[in-house]
Amino acid sequence: MAYKISEDCAACGTCQGECPVGAISEGDIYKIDPEMCTSCGTCAEACPVGAISEE
Repeated sequence: MAYKISEDCAACGTCQGECPVGAISEGDIYKIDPEMCTSCGTCAEACPVGAISEE
């Protein structure tokens, strides 16, 4: 199951730098590509505002 970023995203970029497979793309609200996401949870652990969770 892929992770998803909610509208609470602060667009800080922390998650993008932590993703080992490069599944996160930049934007006003960052997005996780569900096809690339390996559900490792590294991004959710790194998010300072808790905006990332499993779908």
